[in-house]
Amino acid sequence: MPQDKNSHIIQTIASYGKSLLGFIRRRVKNDADAEDILQDVWYQFSAVINSEPIEQTSAWLYRVARNKITDKHKKKTETLLDDMLADDEDYDDEAPDFKAILLTEATTPETEYLRNLFWEQLFFALDELPEEQKQVFVWHELEDIPFEEIAKRTGLNTNTLVSRKRYAVLHLRKRLAQLYTEITEY
Repeated sequence: MPQDKNSHIIQTIASYGKSLLGFIRRRVKNDADAEDILQDVWYQFSAVINSEPIEQTSAWLYRVARNKITDKHKKKTETLLDDMLADDEDYDDEAPDFKAILLTEATTPETEYLRNLFWEQLFFALDELPEEQKQVFVWHELEDIPFEEIAKRTGLNTNTLVSRKRYAVLHLRKRLAQLYTEITEY
């Protein structure tokens, strides 16, 4: 029986390894972080597969990878929220304030659920953006890369990058406002 599980793990790594690493690389700063996250995914997979069966392996792997990526980005929550909610002159008092929910020190199942829901919805909203807006936002906010460095990497003017990020922020504000309403009215 253990041999069957080991062969299943090896087969799963062979089947999903490259695509899963690519998925992670698109969402993190560098290859070392991507490889660390992938290793964490495989470790969790090997631990879970020994205790319980996984019905949809692909969905499970990508969900765990997304959660690991989210965990990596959580440390930037306060900076990200400040930027999304108050970084320009168009800030309005009606913009959602997730800080009270996400930065509370109390760790309850409810706050953990709300944090995970926020990050899940943030990544869904990011996926709706044009790739160039999404990439600038991810680099600047989630990976903490200065605009000057992004300009060097891409060959684009800093003002163009700031503009792309601004459009991304406006979209995220609009998209996450609905989530904020649902959470606060619940």
